[in-house]
Amino acid sequence: MLKGKVAIVTGGTRGIGYAIVKKYLENGAKVALCGTREETVNNALNSLKEENPSYEVSGFCPDITKPEEVSKMFEKVIEKYGKVDILVNNAGISQREDIYSYNVSDFEWIMDLNVNAVFVCSQAAAKVMKKQGGGVIINTSSMVSIYGQPSGVGYPASKFAVNGLTKSLARELAKDNIRVNAVAPGVTRTDMVAELPAEVIKPVIATIPLGRVGEPEEVADAFLFLGSEMSSYITGVILSVDGAARS
Repeated sequence: MLKGKVAIVTGGTRGIGYAIVKKYLENGAKVALCGTREETVNNALNSLKEENPSYEVSGFCPDITKPEEVSKMFEKVIEKYGKVDILVNNAGISQREDIYSYNVSDFEWIMDLNVNAVFVCSQAAAKVMKKQGGGVIINTSSMVSIYGQPSGVGYPASKFAVNGLTKSLARELAKDNIRVNAVAPGVTRTDMVAELPAEVIKPVIATIPLGRVGEPEEVADAFLFLGSEMSSYITGVILSVDGAARS
């Protein structure tokens, strides 16, 4: 589905991001994955190469909140692969502090990575894609951007902002043949969720009509669809992948 495409995936070293990278590689794309630390990037690259030595994948560790570092990464990807067809803005952090103990620096930190970095990377991608004649940007949102969560107000606020960026950029960049969409995962079996005790996860599963948490590969399928030509007339969409969860 992505044969001949070149993708950049931020937050691509584990969890949903790693599943996206793997799914893209399996479907013929060349992928540049990004992480915060060289060690985790190299571990991800080694794991992927062990699975399939023919995968065309490389790794980078830019500070994605800094335009100059992001621009250099794009330059290196273009130098190596010749173009950038897809950007996946997946990197992000979550917080659970209640409003009484929340402080401004924590709020600014989560907004910096979850919102500002999406803007920075999307701007860099748009400049490249406009020259190429088009491309695709896909952002990772969250079900809590729609329904909120009981604590940690910064996270749903940041993802609500991602939704706004997605819809607005879709309208602005359509003239340049750049599609912009987002995927809003529900509770997904990442490392963090897998470590939760049964007494914590069971009540959560009870709120999901499909009766289970999602798998990273199922979320990655949505990114595959939105990155492919099968979604050529879809832009400005926030695609929920949450088992119809509503809490």
